[in-house]
Amino acid sequence: MSNLIKDNAIVSDEWARVTPPSLGEETVRKQAGKVVLFKLTGEETFTAEQIAATQIPSSGKVLVPFTVWLANKKNLSERMSQGEVGLLIATHEAIENLISEIEDINAFPIVAVYVERFADGRIFTIGNLLRTRYGFKNELRAVGDVLRDQLFFLKRSGFNSYLIRADRSAEEALSSLKDFSEPYQGAVDNTQPAWRRVSR
Repeated sequence: MSNLIKDNAIVSDEWARVTPPSLGEETVRKQAGKVVLFKLTGEETFTAEQIAATQIPSSGKVLVPFTVWLANKKNLSERMSQGEVGLLIATHEAIENLISEIEDINAFPIVAVYVERFADGRIFTIGNLLRTRYGFKNELRAVGDVLRDQLFFLKRSGFNSYLIRADRSAEEALSSLKDFSEPYQGAVDNTQPAWRRVSR
């Protein structure tokens, strides 16, 4: 059964995620003598060797990591025009740098944001920025360590599809989108605060 939630329903996933191969062991990252559990903002996602070794399916809809797309932009241009290429960005990638390399973010029918660990709150900021500052209007998907308790707040940050972690129930997660009937604050999904929405 699919673990993808989109438009308040569980649907099948038509996008194949492209993953660069793992070449060697990942180094342990430390900051101030402590192990860092997820990548720091601006840290390299994949090496040049990994990007060069990445296999992109020749047909179908593909979700391509930003650095892989950047290296294959010319080869993927025709498929881009056919709506077959989506963009995958990670929470540690500086969104401003990514946007500067993209002529039109809305040329992508889908942008997915990968969160390595659920404790990484940068996914909420990235969703908000994509919707408000950069005007992204298409499908915005949360992938990676995505859990039930986050969905309502991801929706408030501009996400409209969610690939739930494989070991969790999408049916249970779906109900979380209705955890709160009237949020007090304004957000991406509804900019008006409660005191403006509700007449007394």
